[in-house]
Amino acid sequence: MTQPLNTSNPAAAQANSIEDFEHNLASIKARIEAAARKAGRDPATIRLLPVSKTVPEARLRMAIAAGMDFLGENKVQEVARKAEMLSDVPGLKFSVIGSLQTNKAKFVAKFADEFQALDNLRQAEALQRRLEAEDRQLDVFVQVNTSDEESKSGLAPDEVQEFVDQLPQYDRLQVKGLMTLALFSEDKEAVRACFVRLRELRDALRESAPAGMKIEELSMGMSGDFELAIEEGATVVRVGQGIFGVRALPVSH
Repeated sequence: MTQPLNTSNPAAAQANSIEDFEHNLASIKARIEAAARKAGRDPATIRLLPVSKTVPEARLRMAIAAGMDFLGENKVQEVARKAEMLSDVPGLKFSVIGSLQTNKAKFVAKFADEFQALDNLRQAEALQRRLEAEDRQLDVFVQVNTSDEESKSGLAPDEVQEFVDQLPQYDRLQVKGLMTLALFSEDKEAVRACFVRLRELRDALRESAPAGMKIEELSMGMSGDFELAIEEGATVVRVGQGIFGVRALPVSH
């Protein structure tokens, strides 16, 4: 397998203090600003979503003290656990960026503020029922497989229009935009093509989405390729190791 795109090390040294987190966060924000300026964009239009999967509570509290208030998590039950542990933190939000089995929709409906991996109507139906029970709304992104890899979740680009057309019936879901995972590759232009494909699809949906639905956001780019994603229009970048440092991942991850 090839290595990730970024020729500079995408992983920071592991942050183990508030000062470490402040340093890593400032570094990533400076890179976001530089990439935005290079592309002629306003850095304020790009949201950094720190990805905190596998990070324990003690380190998360340091990250929060360093200024992070919206955290991305891959595993639904990990979101539920962390939301309960950190319930004393005012204003803390969670985004679920990993795949969702419908039997776990209750956790997303109760604890998450955003779901970035919507790609089938079974999910939409399950979330709608649970959100009605919780009397909540949920911001969602439609996940698109722009790399055509069988191993990746997400709708094929040519399936997105039909899918989006059916979403107004789920009024608890607030569709904000599209999300993708690019190729894991050193080939810069192959990675760029994934981002261009998502942007072009978003642009088309702006004209053809159901009435009242504003599909504006593009969640694309991670620690190794977020600067390229910004060049191609990303409005949300998901950065984990660039902020938290290298993870010792268990087999389940």
